[in-house]
Amino acid sequence: MAVASTDPKQQAYELIDRMAPGQVSAVVGLMKIILDPVSRAIANAPFDDEPVTAAEEKSLAEANEWLKGNTAIPHEQVLAELGITQEEIDKYQETK
Repeated sequence: MAVASTDPKQQAYELIDRMAPGQVSAVVGLMKIILDPVSRAIANAPFDDEPVTAAEEKSLAEANEWLKGNTAIPHEQVLAELGITQEEIDKYQETK
């Protein structure tokens, strides 16, 4: 099924109208990233070609060793321990 409009915004509206709710959520997430200046700056940042220092190598090795005998802590658990929710973070980011 082709989109009749030649106006890009109108085409976007028509395509979004045809999407399932989960697809709309994914597209909204992408649109937020595209419109967020920090995310855009990170996406366009040059590749970090600085060599890894000995201290960083040691920290990475320690972290990887720790993960061998432990389970990573889920993001939600960290937030709960800090007494905040993902919704609060999202609302804060929306005000920026």
